[in-house]
Amino acid sequence: MIRIAVVGTGYVGLVTGACLADFGNRVVCVDVDRAKIARLLEGAIPFYEPGLKELVDRNRQNGRLRFDHDVAGAVRAAQVIFCAVGTPPLPDGSADLSAVFAVGRIVAANLGGGYKVVVQKSTAPVGTARALWGRLRRAAPGGQVDVASNPEFLREGAAIETFMRPDRVVIGAETARSARLLREIYRPLYLIETPMVVTGLETAELIKYASNAFLATKISFINEMANLCEAVGADVQTVAKAMGLDGRIGRKFLHAGPGYGGSCFPKDTSAMARFARRHGERVRLVEATIAVNRAQHQRMVRKIETALGGVRGKRIAVLGLAFKPETDDLRAAPALAIIDGLLRRGAKVTAHDPVAMDNARALPVGRRIQFAADAYAAATGADAAVIVTEWNPYRRLDLKRLARELRRPVLFDLRNVYEPADAERAGLAYHGVGRGAGPAAGAAKAPRAAKATRAAKATRAARATPATRARAPRRSPAAKRARKR
Repeated sequence: MIRIAVVGTGYVGLVTGACLADFGNRVVCVDVDRAKIARLLEGAIPFYEPGLKELVDRNRQNGRLRFDHDVAGAVRAAQVIFCAVGTPPLPDGSADLSAVFAVGRIVAANLGGGYKVVVQKSTAPVGTARALWGRLRRAAPGGQVDVASNPEFLREGAAIETFMRPDRVVIGAETARSARLLREIYRPLYLIETPMVVTGLETAELIKYASNAFLATKISFINEMANLCEAVGADVQTVAKAMGLDGRIGRKFLHAGPGYGGSCFPKDTSAMARFARRHGERVRLVEATIAVNRAQHQRMVRKIETALGGVRGKRIAVLGLAFKPETDDLRAAPALAIIDGLLRRGAKVTAHDPVAMDNARALPVGRRIQFAADAYAAATGADAAVIVTEWNPYRRLDLKRLARELRRPVLFDLRNVYEPADAERAGLAYHGVGRGAGPAAGAAKAPRAAKATRAAKATRAARATPATRARAPRRSPAAKRARKR
């Protein structure tokens, strides 16, 4: 049983500590934030992650996991120290490494008790692990400390599954002794034949950035294709499906929408662009990915504004605040950028999210909007409903009821959850992302003479004010026949 200390009890640290304890190790999770440790000791989990509380409770009861605020004491007793502190972005986009090196100073002052490995779990720019190792070797010239890099690839909302059944484990280690110790920690994963990639420090660090940048690029690429689909009358859902059937491309992360968000992609792409420039290189594709993503947020605002004929004074129901389902994480969430854009244009916003509303209330933008008990309450009296996060409850909405609750039956489906034809049958004017071909996407197009669909009629009705609809003269039957000809 290996004695492990995990420094930092944020998302990565708490998930890592609980899962390593479940592997049979003896783990202490430590944090200088005494209030956070006190909440953990009371059984509270500081963020939403399915299954995490049960995992933490089980391993605490079994004596394999505990919490403490004594970082120095935990370091002295540990064989392996996982550094899982935050590396938030600075104003220039680079990563703030102050917490990483603060942990290094604590380790350097507490190197008694035999050989130790400090494992950089936090995502940090290439070269960080070697810089940390250099500082520690100066403090312990006898070679009793090594530094390794073990990047995390957790997916929020499925963190336990991705830790317990990962696609791969990456170990950056410069000594056989440190590599052997990390392999031993992850030995339970050998039973499910998890690939182990053992490499150098810099390569391990770059693997994390390259992986996240590539996934972010796929998202920005399909969003660019969605915008093109709207311009030429194609359907991005069919385009993405056909692309994904090519084994060289793959179907994952080809889902058009309002852009990516969260704690990883925005931060890591910006940091990568920054440290590449510092080394005299440009990652132009990554820089373009960042620019496309920012533009996609604003494109969604313009889409809503254009379809409604302006949003000033109108109430918009926003469904979904977290950057993805099954998390309460609002960091760089597209919903926040979209809400801010709508508010700046004079709209009123009522929002709902299954788990993230408490976090949203604490933000500046959250103090400028209203919150509702459910999706239908948010839609009541609104001029449009906007699905921003594809939570399961929003995938099973009663669309007819939604249409009745709305003052104007307009649905902006920014995750393409619904088929346009289903929404139209429910009486909604439907606006997806990249659904330029309309409800018959992929099928033969109807003759031009019959192109006025129910969705188009509903859209015209949504744009018109009640007074405009009252003034509109009725066409005579003869006039209608003439117009058809």
